[in-house]
Amino acid sequence: MNMITPIEPAPEAQAATPRRRFSDRPLWQRASAIVLPLAAVGAGVGLLDREAPAIAAPPPPTVTVATPLARDLTEWDDHVGRFEASKSVEVRPRVSGAVTAVHFTDGAIVQKGQLLFTIDQRPFVAALNEARAGVAQAQSDVALAEADLARASRLLAEDAVSKSDHDRLAARVRAARASLSAAQARVGARALDVQFTQVRAPITGRISDRRVDAGNLVSTADAAGGTLLTTINALDPIYFTFDSSEALFLKAQRERQKGGAAATQVVEIKLQDEADYSHTGRVDFTDNGVSAQSGTIRARAVIANPDYFLTPGMFGNMRLAGGPSERALLVPDAAVRTDQARKIVYVVGKDGVVVARPVTPGPRIGGLRSIRAGLAPTDRVVIQGLQMIQPGAKVTERVGRIEVPRGTGTPATAPVVEPAASQATLTAR
Repeated sequence: MNMITPIEPAPEAQAATPRRRFSDRPLWQRASAIVLPLAAVGAGVGLLDREAPAIAAPPPPTVTVATPLARDLTEWDDHVGRFEASKSVEVRPRVSGAVTAVHFTDGAIVQKGQLLFTIDQRPFVAALNEARAGVAQAQSDVALAEADLARASRLLAEDAVSKSDHDRLAARVRAARASLSAAQARVGARALDVQFTQVRAPITGRISDRRVDAGNLVSTADAAGGTLLTTINALDPIYFTFDSSEALFLKAQRERQKGGAAATQVVEIKLQDEADYSHTGRVDFTDNGVSAQSGTIRARAVIANPDYFLTPGMFGNMRLAGGPSERALLVPDAAVRTDQARKIVYVVGKDGVVVARPVTPGPRIGGLRSIRAGLAPTDRVVIQGLQMIQPGAKVTERVGRIEVPRGTGTPATAPVVEPAASQATLTAR
């Protein structure tokens, strides 16, 4: 079978054949060259649109909102202080001698006038008897002098005795009477010495341990005022002393000028192992000046202590009523956020859009934070879902409620969770 092979022109011939320019081509060829690529591009774009369908917008996040909890709050000033005995006495002997007996148990509660120590009485009883004998002798001298004066007075009327002798006898009577008074005073002093051999409690309170035992010699002659036998602290009532800053002192003075502070300032105290302020009292003393070194002023409160539970030297946290109660709003502490140098809470408007509201927070009460300014009672505050929102975003609301956490007591006695010494705080009232 014969195959016909086409004869291609030589390269020289191809090179010699001139090319037609695009502008020299017919109009239909030029239009086809432009339209066909554009159509291909359009088809490709349409194909891509069909392969990537549009993504649906996510639903708005769901958050829990609640209106603030309104409570009447009383302002308190927090202090740290310590308890002191309302009276403290060092028991020392008033006569020297040997201790013969101890009549109390170390650390016991003693009553005023209770016998504590007995000192050997024999030397003082002997001195008392001697003083009494001196009184008897002085009384005899007075009787003799008065009799002589009476006889001289009768003889003077008859001019049987001189006026000078009469005056001398009268002077002897006065001297005898003075000697009698002195002798009687010595009897009183010796009787006191006998009485002082029985050392009795000067106040009611808790006694310390005995510093001397029976058989020891005690003295009143040393510079300290005598041998220390023991000490007694009066514990009912008991004092609570604290230092107040100048700022808080000025605030109390301003409240007093406005008539907002009560005449008697009430205090509440809790111990280190207590959650509630269970000990109450009143301020009865404020010092007469502010310390130049510390800038504080010393004050004192009186606390009833009938069971002697409170002991001098114990520390306590005290809160002092700093003004009248006022209405305040409470929100969860976690709902208060920090935005640079300001505090904010997120509030949902009527259109469901989140708004950042600047607020002025107060102290914590339980797990709640008091808001002093910037929030209205009808605002819907975001209390859950804070991590999913941004200001200006739309959200779906779920209604919640703010409550005082259990374990913080009723609103009337809710303790302050984070008090700081000498700073103003609030407690629910």
